[in-house]
Amino acid sequence: MPRLTARFWVDAYLTRLRLHDIPAFVVAHGDDTAGAVLVKLATLDGKARAFTRSFDLATGERVWTDLVSGDEREVDAAISRQRGFDPDLWVIEVEDRAGRHLLDEDGLA
Repeated sequence: MPRLTARFWVDAYLTRLRLHDIPAFVVAHGDDTAGAVLVKLATLDGKARAFTRSFDLATGERVWTDLVSGDEREVDAAISRQRGFDPDLWVIEVEDRAGRHLLDEDGLA
């Protein structure tokens, strides 16, 4: 099955967020073709969550899972460590007080 490039997915995700008036920014530009994507959700109260895409081994489906959550500084440190392991990693920061990230919507897994 053909895969979307990372750049195409990121552009589509940012557009979908924009349509819902949810601010989001590319914090780290990864590899355009095959870079993995990490999404940080900052709720603007000092707390944050980071999501990473993985495979559900039972179904074979791609799913978003919590990488880390808690104090925003701790989440940022975990993201920095991930970038140290994978320099091709995209990091998207979403800022929403209500905690919306849209990753559970159709087409974003």
